[in-house]
Amino acid sequence: MNRKRRSLERALAGAAFGALALGTPAVAADLRLKAPALAPAFDWSGFYIGGHTGYGRGAGSAVLTDPLAVSVNNSVFSGVIGGVQGGYNMRLPSGLLLGVEADLTFPNYLISNSIIATLTGAQNEVVQQLDYVGTVRGRLGYASGHWLLYATGGFAYAGERYINTPDVGPDQKHVHVRPGWAAGGGVEYGFAPHWSIKAEYLYTQFDRANVRFPSGAQYTSTALDLQQVRIGLNRKIGGPGSRTPEDWINPESDRWEIHGQTTYLPQGYPGFRAPYTGPNSFTTARQAQATWSNSLYLNARLWEGGEVYYNPELLQGFGLNDTTGAAGFPNGEAQKSNFPYPHYNTSRLFLRQTFGFGGGQEELASGATQLGGKVDVNRLTIQAGKFAVPDVFDGNAYAKDTRKDFMNWSMWAPGAFDYSADKVGLTYGVTAELNQKHWAMRGGYFLAQAVSNSNAFDTNVFQRGSYVGELELRYSLFSMPGKVRTIGWVNSINAGSYRETLNNPAFNLDISQTRTGRIKYGYVVSVEQTLTDDLGLFGRWSWNNGKTEIMAFTDIDASLSMGASIKGIRWGRPDDVIGIGGAINALSRDHRDFIAAGGLGVLIGDGQLNYRKERILETYYAYAINKQLTLTADYQLITNPAYNADRGPVHVFSGRFHGEF
Repeated sequence: MNRKRRSLERALAGAAFGALALGTPAVAADLRLKAPALAPAFDWSGFYIGGHTGYGRGAGSAVLTDPLAVSVNNSVFSGVIGGVQGGYNMRLPSGLLLGVEADLTFPNYLISNSIIATLTGAQNEVVQQLDYVGTVRGRLGYASGHWLLYATGGFAYAGERYINTPDVGPDQKHVHVRPGWAAGGGVEYGFAPHWSIKAEYLYTQFDRANVRFPSGAQYTSTALDLQQVRIGLNRKIGGPGSRTPEDWINPESDRWEIHGQTTYLPQGYPGFRAPYTGPNSFTTARQAQATWSNSLYLNARLWEGGEVYYNPELLQGFGLNDTTGAAGFPNGEAQKSNFPYPHYNTSRLFLRQTFGFGGGQEELASGATQLGGKVDVNRLTIQAGKFAVPDVFDGNAYAKDTRKDFMNWSMWAPGAFDYSADKVGLTYGVTAELNQKHWAMRGGYFLAQAVSNSNAFDTNVFQRGSYVGELELRYSLFSMPGKVRTIGWVNSINAGSYRETLNNPAFNLDISQTRTGRIKYGYVVSVEQTLTDDLGLFGRWSWNNGKTEIMAFTDIDASLSMGASIKGIRWGRPDDVIGIGGAINALSRDHRDFIAAGGLGVLIGDGQLNYRKERILETYYAYAINKQLTLTADYQLITNPAYNADRGPVHVFSGRFHGEF
């Protein structure tokens, strides 16, 4: 009987996570959970918080008066959505459940999915865009055991922005919040003592909205509604068995783990002198921007050696100057898309299978993208799905995580490694790793971008794509561990040529005119060495052939970076870290000639160029408030920003708040 019950419990836990793999958004919690047997009945009463993801489809109708009226009816927009919720339930002895819930839902990072309508008049063009939808609703349902069936309804509101591009004058923007109502229903299942999963349908309809622009144009949104189908995850807070923060990490399953993080990174610089400024230049006036990321990591064991990883995120904020102005950009959290409000992204969703070959065992620490446990030292690991190339390659221990250590792009990554990535740094691919005691070999194939600096991938598999290989050697120097990694990569891409663009004046420096199938390649050499228990050194050299446009990362064709990481053991702060390092970045001859002529790269382009190598100094102090919370102060000196000796230097000051639980 006990054996049957344990089998049933494992099946239920696996089924619950299978549903979660369809989507759950970012919540700032990093919980490692391993639970005892399911309680006889789920306690539905009390407060809860959680997140949701799913699919939203809306329709809008609008009229633009400019001065004649143009209109659109039932303009449809749709896409993946994600958000957060919280509420309170009270279950009566009869099983009747009364509750209240508030939520916020955001569109995904593909801006086209949030465009409600676009209207073009005689003198103006107005784009209506959805930023978020919120509701405050009552819930009425019946709870029996682990199941809850409910109906819901209440107040709704939508945050929108209206962007007008008139024929004469600058663009005009209007931010507007409009009220409405929401109704729907769903079913919820309590699969662990403090956890439940729900499937929900919600319909929202909003009132009429009127916007008048300074140009005289008037835009009227006559109708807007949205339908959402959502999967949600809730965690009860407070109540018996959950009275202290430590209770949040009590084990509730041996089949799955939950981790999470939040990182807020403000950054700015004082004004500096420059004789000219181009479209991709740092502005010379003082400037400050901030980014904010919230991530949830849902990881589960499916079978022996088989694991699934799901990482939903909410991303918000801006890089300095819209993430342009320096090849070694100072904020590794800044994406190439600017989000005034949070946007949802399924950042990682992949399967991993490990085959053990013996050779003893080693313990893998539990982490955001690693289930903890023992594995064979000699093993083959295959991974397939959506993730970031640096998740697998060049795992430097001292300069890798922009949420904890160095922030500059040419410090946390090999600057000349033009790895496949969309505008938020992710791609689709498959990798294989053969691990031995003293070495490891890794290889992978990834989809490449359809065109430079885009979110679209070229699906001509193997005809187009990125191939990466790595050899990692492990050794000891004076009984202290060290590693050397060599990486080679080849991109088969649809790319333009710097030299061909320059050689044809008719192209007017438009590199897209020369795009065709081309090969781009390069290599990386990366070293890390522990010197003492509190001191480690690292260095990287990276290079690419520099003939074709950068596809995904940044405008660097050769880069050397070195640095040190110092723990605070000597001054009684063992969890504090000081980092200091520097990078020198360079362009190929073809690349620099293109920029000097007025061409634009992914991140750089001042209109002119007095070429010098870009030099970066970065130092930071990470102060550990406790094991979960860290405050960091960071300073960067960027000399010859965007390789231009006529501009700068630029002094960048940053703060960083990071929490993981």
